[in-house]
Amino acid sequence: MSPEFISRRQFVASTALAVAGISLGAVEIPQSKSPFKIICFVKPFQNLSFDQIADIAAEVGWTGVEVPVRKDGTIEPKRAEEELPKLVDALAKRKIELSTIATDIEDADDPMSRKLLTIAAKLGIPRYRVKHLRYDLKKAIPRQLEVFRSKFRGLAELNKELKLQGTVQNHSGGNYLGGPVWDIWELLRGLDPQNMAIYFDIGHATVEGGTSWPLQVKLMESQFGTISVKDFTWQKSSKPGNKWQTEWCPLGSGMIHPDFFTSLKTTNYRGPISQHFEYEVGAGREMIAKMKRDFEELTKWIAS
Repeated sequence: MSPEFISRRQFVASTALAVAGISLGAVEIPQSKSPFKIICFVKPFQNLSFDQIADIAAEVGWTGVEVPVRKDGTIEPKRAEEELPKLVDALAKRKIELSTIATDIEDADDPMSRKLLTIAAKLGIPRYRVKHLRYDLKKAIPRQLEVFRSKFRGLAELNKELKLQGTVQNHSGGNYLGGPVWDIWELLRGLDPQNMAIYFDIGHATVEGGTSWPLQVKLMESQFGTISVKDFTWQKSSKPGNKWQTEWCPLGSGMIHPDFFTSLKTTNYRGPISQHFEYEVGAGREMIAKMKRDFEELTKWIAS
């Protein structure tokens, strides 16, 4: 194939592979003694080839991955029928599970969403994460909660039919659904967590709740579907106004407390813990080294 016909994704993937020095069959897979499945949200390397994604996951030590199947993700929803089986096969060669997919799904009545979830169910993908939902702060909140509740009930019914688990992530920010966490508890109340559960993000929960995370854990523990972990610090902005803002950082160097995992082990939850990397990790070997460091830190916290 001549250079002018090489796609941007092919170029990025082939270049990253050379930089990373990864080749299929050459990776020794670390062994984790975690009682949980530690997986990775592959957003920092989502545009690599399926084989490269599998290789990186295997080298770091993750047993599974969370892959964006949404607009501008690893796989565009309209190509899921063709591409998702290829991804599952590439991961299986490395004994890596496609544990969950991050989606733009918010409504069971949307034909594209139904099609994507049907494909995922047939491939044995056990769960998915819904789209980040936001409040309109110019409108009354109670009415919007009822709209969200209706959406989740519809998705729960579809998930039950397909034997999938939908999850909704708590997210920090002035207008995000799940910012206070209590709203998700209210929306999921009465639904079977096997069908619809919380994607509990201890990073975002700590941003919004500070030291109240034990209360949030106790409130939501029966509705855990996936646990997400990333770390942050508060920094004062250098921009006019000098406002405080979150700055994501390597695990263990910020405000996330290891006691969260001590608490987690006292619950009945034994599902996946998805590692997120919102701070700058670079690419190639530099990226892998940082991810290994965070993976090792997480395994220590879980073991303690």
